[in-house]
Amino acid sequence: MTEQYVRDLQEVDEAHVAVVGGKGAHLGALSRIDGIRVPAGFCVTTDAFRRVMAAAPSIDDRLDHLSRLDPDDRAAVRTLAAKIRRAIEAVALPHEVAAAITRALTPLGAGAAYAVRSSATAEDLPTASFAGQHDTYLNVTGPAAVLRDVGRCWASLFTERAVTYRQRNGVDHRTVQMAVVVQRMVFPQVSGVLFTADPVTANRKVASVEAGFGLGEALVSGLVNMDAYKVRDGDIVDRAIATKRLAVRALPAGGTEEQAVAPERQAQPALTDAQVVRLVRLGRRIEAHFGHPQDIEWCLVDDDFHVVQSRPVTTLFPVPAARDAENHVYVSVGHQQMMTDAMKPLGLSMWQLTAMAPMHEAGGRLFVDVTRHLASPASRAGFLEMVGRADPLTRDALETVLARPDFVPTLPDGGPGGPPAGDAAAPIETDPAIVTALVERSQAAIATLRRDIRTKSGPALFDFLLEAFEEHKRVLGDPLSMRAIMAGMDATWWLNERLQAWLGERNAADTLTLSASGNVTSEMGLALLDVADVIRPHPQVVAFLREVGDEDFLDELAVLPGGREARDAIRAYLDRYGMRCVGEIDITRPRWSERPGTLLPVLLDNVRNFEPGAGGRRFAQGRREAARKEQDVLRRLRDLPDGERKAEETKRMIDRVRAFIGYREYPKYAIVCRYLVYKQALLEEAERLVRPGVVREKEDIFHLTFQELHDVVRTNQVDDQLIRRRKDAFRSYEKLTPPRVLTSEGEGISGAYRRDDVPAGALVGTPVSGGVVEGRARVILDLARAALEPGDILVTAYTDPSWSPVFVGIEALVTEVGGLMTHGAVIAREYGLPAVVGVEQATRLIRDGQRIRVHATGGYVEILP
Repeated sequence: MTEQYVRDLQEVDEAHVAVVGGKGAHLGALSRIDGIRVPAGFCVTTDAFRRVMAAAPSIDDRLDHLSRLDPDDRAAVRTLAAKIRRAIEAVALPHEVAAAITRALTPLGAGAAYAVRSSATAEDLPTASFAGQHDTYLNVTGPAAVLRDVGRCWASLFTERAVTYRQRNGVDHRTVQMAVVVQRMVFPQVSGVLFTADPVTANRKVASVEAGFGLGEALVSGLVNMDAYKVRDGDIVDRAIATKRLAVRALPAGGTEEQAVAPERQAQPALTDAQVVRLVRLGRRIEAHFGHPQDIEWCLVDDDFHVVQSRPVTTLFPVPAARDAENHVYVSVGHQQMMTDAMKPLGLSMWQLTAMAPMHEAGGRLFVDVTRHLASPASRAGFLEMVGRADPLTRDALETVLARPDFVPTLPDGGPGGPPAGDAAAPIETDPAIVTALVERSQAAIATLRRDIRTKSGPALFDFLLEAFEEHKRVLGDPLSMRAIMAGMDATWWLNERLQAWLGERNAADTLTLSASGNVTSEMGLALLDVADVIRPHPQVVAFLREVGDEDFLDELAVLPGGREARDAIRAYLDRYGMRCVGEIDITRPRWSERPGTLLPVLLDNVRNFEPGAGGRRFAQGRREAARKEQDVLRRLRDLPDGERKAEETKRMIDRVRAFIGYREYPKYAIVCRYLVYKQALLEEAERLVRPGVVREKEDIFHLTFQELHDVVRTNQVDDQLIRRRKDAFRSYEKLTPPRVLTSEGEGISGAYRRDDVPAGALVGTPVSGGVVEGRARVILDLARAALEPGDILVTAYTDPSWSPVFVGIEALVTEVGGLMTHGAVIAREYGLPAVVGVEQATRLIRDGQRIRVHATGGYVEILP
């Protein structure tokens, strides 16, 4: 029975996580890397842990109770976790387990000192490190003390910090087992930590070393300042030598204590420069073995480095895979599309297959490689101008990269950089019939898609879809459509720039574009007001909708007074807009037609907060304000020198912006219309895969790429482990924040506003729809949880078109992501809604319920006392 309770480190590697935990598996793998020294030792396996857990009284009931606790209820978590720990520590160690551990100590020296360290099966993983969550005991002497501390390590699986960490990372307590690593103790002169990627900038080419005297416990526990080094390409590029007043040393009788460092040594470097460079070389070897940047704990004993732990760095945003070793600069697609959440593999691959430009995946997000646009001076200027108008922070981030010598090589004008994306095409005449024809052509193409896809299934469906994707891109890239979009955007910029120069008026286009015709996204918000008008007269319907608990409520409405009319109104709305949802660029996201309950909070807010006919009145009021603004602007221009010419040019641009700006929203609507058709066909295939058990549930296909799903349909075989790994990866990606700009070295750059015209302490952003509003901040991250009152100011991470129904009921908008021509900005102007976008960390810095003042003309937000 000995081998099931104890395994030598030399016998295990990454394949044995379930047996020896993450730390034990990594140490076993480390011991096999040429040139890496790992202190000798063994692992007490998870078999021993399960044996002890089975003997702990009432453990199952307590684990059930623990799983139901709110992680924010710290007192309850602390109390129950302590009970579980005491129950585990009270279990007498089974004789077979104790004997196995004692025998394993003999070849290491029964009288030697040991490090006894926890090694959980959900520890040191690529998706969650669990660093510092479980216990370690150093300088443990004698078999009895080792056995005692093995039990304490088992119990540390249920420290308050470990329990809370698992809950916040979605890890089931029952799925985690605890092994224990027992290693011969080393007594270092120096110890510390090595990150093979810079933990601050995430640059993968820069290693970070921290070093201090004595045991590494002083560093891990934050007791002392450490020397710090940055190393790049074998050279130390930065160093800071700390005054090291304390060190942790081992005591002869066991245990450790803090000791003062002699004054003459306190300011001396703990390592020589040569040792620092040598240590980083060892770290690069370890990183290459595991395939991920590593967080490495090390000790220096008589000029030899010993590695006592290596775990993946889980907080770094991944880098897109490149086919060469050249420098690359990537721009976030999510920041342009107003959806920075992680996407599942099917969603990523479908967007890549239907996008107009090549896109690269990293961290569950998509990026565009803009290196060539930046390489040519002529291309660079136009590209930065375009990006800056969309998002000033992205432009600043790109300029930060360009300021670094030689990172982006300069190509001659006319080289492979080519013209920037979105290069202006020949102008078109101001004719609203152009938009009408474009919309009709798109709707006909979508109708054809719906008709033709009905007869397709199996592998033939995927062949059909690949052809449909090409048609999708052809329609999206229609030159006339692109020119119509640019006509509206160019006219907006022209009006803002010229009227500020001529009249000193900022953002005049905000009012001039109110209630422009043909904006399918703003119409969507007003149409939900009309649905509220149908529901409002029927109190039983309103009461029923307030208590809806599932998504099958529409048919139940018909039995209520007024319920049939309410049902028909909601269904008509879903027929027109049901393909939309938050994060709609990800085809795997549930659409409103799939989960109509998502709309109920907004719909019920409309019932409560608006009078009948509000939608029509709001649109008419916007038109009147735009007309008054036009008359006022033209009158003031005519009073200027050369005023008739200026007024005539401005009138042409006003007509042009009102003819085309609404169409800016239509192509996205057409895309999501097509996406719903694609999704419905793929889910039918998923149902056919579920019936014979090829996949467990329909939604499993979301964790496969389009090509992988095609292969599964063709072969009726799927890799369950791949789907499981993808689900784990997605959960880890959800915790990451994507940068606006990412380099091939891994550095994420968010950009900065370089302004000195805002009050101290104000949160700076981009003004996209003017006005000054004061009110209660409602920090809302989930549309389905919206509960707004008149006068509220919405603060959220981003607003794609699905948020538009909320806009009719708020006083102002603040978002973390956005630019002048992104969807939320366009709709805010359409509704006359003051809005500041691109406010970094707004949802963290502004608390729900705080009073704030939104200076939407100046582009900043003040938090009021």
